[in-house]
Amino acid sequence: MFIRTERLFLRPGWPEDLDDLLEALSDDTIRRMTVFALPRTREEIETYLRRPRNPRLPHFFMYLRGAQGAKLVGGIEFNPYRGEVEVGYWIAPRHRGQGYALEALRAVIDWARTLGHHRLLAEHFVDNHAAIRVLEAAGFHDAGSERRRYSAGREGEAPARLYVVDLERRAQPQAEIEDDALSA
Repeated sequence: MFIRTERLFLRPGWPEDLDDLLEALSDDTIRRMTVFALPRTREEIETYLRRPRNPRLPHFFMYLRGAQGAKLVGGIEFNPYRGEVEVGYWIAPRHRGQGYALEALRAVIDWARTLGHHRLLAEHFVDNHAAIRVLEAAGFHDAGSERRRYSAGREGEAPARLYVVDLERRAQPQAEIEDDALSA
């Protein structure tokens, strides 16, 4: 599965991504602000790239398209969570504040509808104000639920709030979605 947006190309990880991922995922702020576990070592990233994925729970890496080639911007993925589907994302520090997270999030919300999901959950630490603004701009709303969630970067638990987007309400298309199986 591949998704193309105005500036980004979202695609699964490939072995060739290893060095880019190793550099990006070594940043402690990514680990501190994400509620889901990320691989850190070369071996963990290799295992992560090789693991089978459920087609209804895709993982994409965000690549900025450009004349000088593609540059890794971040990652975004679906995971099972309490019987539903949670979306989580990270952005490499040098690419933050440029709207890439919102662009990718809007695209995967449309993709989630295509996959037949009825709603998406996202949980973010209460001190991650940028992520909360992105979620709200993408159509998520605060579900009014807060709990403590583990963070490897914080080396413990911290308060996180639950955000939800209802996929039954159709939004304006934000991305041109391609499926490699259909284009073969």
